Amino acid sequence: MRYVIVSGGVLSGLGKGVTASSLGVLLKSLGLRVTAIKIDPYLNTDAGTMSPFEHGEVFVLDDGGEVDLDLGNYERFLDITLTRDNNLTTGKVYANVIEGERRGDYLGKTVQVIPHITNEIQEWIERVAKIPVDGNGAEPDVCVVELGGTVGDIESAPFVEALRQFQFRVGRENVCFVHVSLVPVLGVVGEQKTKPTQHTVKELRGAGITADFLVCRSEKPLEDATKEKLALFCHVAKDHVFSSYDVPNLYHVPLMLEAQGATRLLCEKFGLDMSRERPLMDQWREMTERVDSLEGEVNIAMVGKYTGLEDSYHSVIKALNHSAFSLGVQMRITWVKAGNLEPDAEHDSPEEHAKAWADLKAADGVLVPGGFGIRGIEGKAIAAQYARENKIPYLGVCLGMQVAVIEFARNVLGMEGANSTEFDEKTAHPVVIFMPEGSTTHMGATMRLGSRTTLLQNSGCTAHRLYGGAMEIDERHRHRYEVNPDMIEALEEAGLKFVGRDPEGQRMEIMELDGHPFYFGTQYHPEFKSRPNRPSPPFLGLVQAAVEHMNA
Repeated sequence: MRYVIVSGGVLSGLGKGVTASSLGVLLKSLGLRVTAIKIDPYLNTDAGTMSPFEHGEVFVLDDGGEVDLDLGNYERFLDITLTRDNNLTTGKVYANVIEGERRGDYLGKTVQVIPHITNEIQEWIERVAKIPVDGNGAEPDVCVVELGGTVGDIESAPFVEALRQFQFRVGRENVCFVHVSLVPVLGVVGEQKTKPTQHTVKELRGAGITADFLVCRSEKPLEDATKEKLALFCHVAKDHVFSSYDVPNLYHVPLMLEAQGATRLLCEKFGLDMSRERPLMDQWREMTERVDSLEGEVNIAMVGKYTGLEDSYHSVIKALNHSAFSLGVQMRITWVKAGNLEPDAEHDSPEEHAKAWADLKAADGVLVPGGFGIRGIEGKAIAAQYARENKIPYLGVCLGMQVAVIEFARNVLGMEGANSTEFDEKTAHPVVIFMPEGSTTHMGATMRLGSRTTLLQNSGCTAHRLYGGAMEIDERHRHRYEVNPDMIEALEEAGLKFVGRDPEGQRMEIMELDGHPFYFGTQYHPEFKSRPNRPSPPFLGLVQAAVEHMNA
């Protein structure tokens, strides 16, 4: 097993996840099986209870793990299926060590960060690196490990020390350290400044880790003199300093690193043979060229409450883009804050209200993604009503499906005050209810999570066409509330069809509307399984319908 350890310095958000994923692509192109682990030094057990405003979206895995969004990058770039254990947090490490201490595993010794915490981290990495992730049951050859945060953070210190020890545990020849840093340009002079990278590399070396490669983030390609200076002061060869500059789309990053010799140098580091035939890189180049040559533009209105931070909807954005790529059009996402569609919202202003409506009406399609909490709910229902009444393509994901059902019950069935019991426990028409196995007292991992089977009820529905004729679908879930089975008969008689259900027939998974060009809802989150060359069927359906609406 070889390990590529990706750390970061200066500041967070530089693209360690994309760098790690891209290095994985290069290694996979050699015919190696690649897996990935994300280390998050926070104390949370997982990302499940964290606000999207603070940490971006919560990515859901097949096994129900609620994890960091970088695992989504790994899955999309490498086309693999990871597990909850591929996301390692301080909370998980300490929980395991404390449980071991209570069992008496440490034979009366004083339990300390070194060696007990650092040993637990190393054992976790070795164990998880061997888990098959590509569907054929074979053990991976390479594990890419990303250390979240920045070197020097107090909370990451035990992980840095564990990784320092790890290189001797598995053999220095089997470990490659890649450090991602920032090379800024200050003022009008335009000089690329190396001092921030010098400092972070010095800190990394002070912790006992010597970087094999530097990946330097900058707006423009690194100048030759900048590379020479970095090599001189950071104890790396000049050709081991990679420039990672701003590109039109992220799919350029593996090709950018490949062009600078990264694959060849990784082979030299690990003693691997450089393959002559690498069809994966050819496919990657074709995809990148296709993305760069998109024509036209389709406009999707994204109606949500976390519109101030795009990372809150990271996988949704990716799924929309994948769909647009396959259709050869540019994706334009118009962010519409749900609350601004409401006529009498207290936080609203007339200008924001008017702009939100103008944006909604200008869109070729409407998407209401998942979410939690009452804020913006009425605005989402208004968006669903507008799309339904005006024959605008609509996709509702999880909560987006639920608000569409609520709106339909109110305005088509005449059920005044119809609602979800999440927002109104005393509603006379509870069209969305709390699911039986949920919890109202504990928030973490108490939802219906992970991959579940949906059975289509007939072969004439839109879902059957979108999923390529499949009658059985596996998609990932993350919800506590669901459509009330007692209301289904009345809703279906009025034209809202629940064409996909769970194997017991009690849980409504897919909703379609008779007589509408595309009005589609899913209780599951199809965005989590979308891939650049294999877009999510519901998202592809929305974008295709939006293109047709635009051209009508």
